[in-house]
Amino acid sequence: MQQNLRTPLSLYRYLLRCVRKLPEETQKHYKHHVKQAYASHCDETDPQRIQQIIDRAMQDAEWLMKKYQK
Repeated sequence: MQQNLRTPLSLYRYLLRCVRKLPEETQKHYKHHVKQAYASHCDETDPQRIQQIIDRAMQDAEWLMKKYQK
């Protein structure tokens, strides 16, 4: 997993790239989830909160990728 994601936009792009690596039947669901999460946090301005969101999203993405690699 990439750890150098510093901006919400870079995280968004990275997560959409991860979704493309998932099984085809799950891609639509997770793509929608990524877009919804980005939209719901797009007005966040607190740098600490943004970093928390990025860290959590990275943890979730790592878990998801491991889940489907089996």
